[in-house]
Amino acid sequence: MKILILNGANLNLQGKRDRGVYGCESFDEFIPRLRQIYADCTIEYLQTNIEGEIVTALHNAEGEYDGVLLNAGGYTHTSVVIRDAISAIDTPVVEIHISNIAAREEFRHTTLIGAVAIGSIVGFGLNSYRLGVEALKLHLSER
Repeated sequence: MKILILNGANLNLQGKRDRGVYGCESFDEFIPRLRQIYADCTIEYLQTNIEGEIVTALHNAEGEYDGVLLNAGGYTHTSVVIRDAISAIDTPVVEIHISNIAAREEFRHTTLIGAVAIGSIVGFGLNSYRLGVEALKLHLSER
């Protein structure tokens, strides 16, 4: 199974930004551990602060990956184009959030991409990605 973890704006600051909300571990520390846990999967990682690059990565995922774990960051609440990109591909997308967006500021309660993703995992810190891999594997096994 080949999975793309696609992170959006400000997630390059993971481990440095608002540690009380997002934790202290960086993706450089976390991704190798995740790959070790899921040695039966190929896990590729891309982070960009640019909305259009997220859209392009989603388009390019079609036929290249079995699934995508997408943490669009703040674009979750604002990006119609990311929502449309998810809708335009057959590759399953799991929405991921490190924090519990429902327990945060009201503007974070709305997700434009949740309705077009196969599901959402929020609030479990970086373990949200591990749970996302599990959810994706289960989804693909049921197809």
